[in-house]
Amino acid sequence: MANPIQEIVEKQVLTVAKAMEDKLDEEIASLEKLDEDDLEVLREKRLQQMKKMAEKKKRWMSHGHGEYSEIHSEKDFFSVVKASQRVVCHFYRENWPCKVMDKHLSILAKEHIETRFVKIQAEKSPFLAERLKIVVLPTLALIKNTKVDDYVVGFNELGGKDDFSTEDLEERLGRTQVIHYEGESSLKPKSSTQTRRSVRQSAVSDSDSE
Repeated sequence: MANPIQEIVEKQVLTVAKAMEDKLDEEIASLEKLDEDDLEVLREKRLQQMKKMAEKKKRWMSHGHGEYSEIHSEKDFFSVVKASQRVVCHFYRENWPCKVMDKHLSILAKEHIETRFVKIQAEKSPFLAERLKIVVLPTLALIKNTKVDDYVVGFNELGGKDDFSTEDLEERLGRTQVIHYEGESSLKPKSSTQTRRSVRQSAVSDSDSE
């Protein structure tokens, strides 16, 4: 005797498969209709996007993006914040929890060059620590457009222990949008699906005002 639930599921699967096939056929058909001029326009558009992104990356790198560096004065803090649209600033002291945070931020700085990653010693920055209400160390100040948008205080949001992964911290920073993050870690090997997502992500980066 046929299982009615199984028949319904099979019909739904077939319907979804047919819809996906139809969409793929439409995309193939639209590509086949492109003439040489259309393809040249697409190539030129992509070339301009790549050129724009290359210029943006060059500007980021000139401002210290791509590495995790230390700020040695409160004056330098304000210069960094003014120069970069997105900044992750680690307020630290010389202790084990802060060294754990250093390790993860060093990795993320290389993966997310759209964001400046820095650290500053809290005890040598009393004005900043008081103004930003820094009490627990480590604390990350997540800064966008020269304003502190959010904080990561200690390890409470990272499982409460020091064995959290870099991906955990990446996901937390992504929630504040202080890094470009769409739910897939940049630290994992990219599948073809992730590669397509990266293309879309580059379009987001191109529209960035920085």
